[in-house]
Amino acid sequence: MEQRLVEIELKLVSLEDTVQSLNQQVYEQGRQLDELRALCRLLFTRLEEPTGRDGMADQVDERPPHY
Repeated sequence: MEQRLVEIELKLVSLEDTVQSLNQQVYEQGRQLDELRALCRLLFTRLEEPTGRDGMADQVDERPPHY
């Protein structure tokens, strides 16, 4: 009977470690999602900025310095 309790306690400790590890991963992924959302917002705002006459940015029409 005591051996069975020890086995159950060991399994419980293992499960608690697994839950803690998964919680940490979920937290990190949430943080990464927040960073990606912020990056997407930044990219969308850059896309919405005014562009040149053909819908292209003004830099595309500029001649390179060696011309």
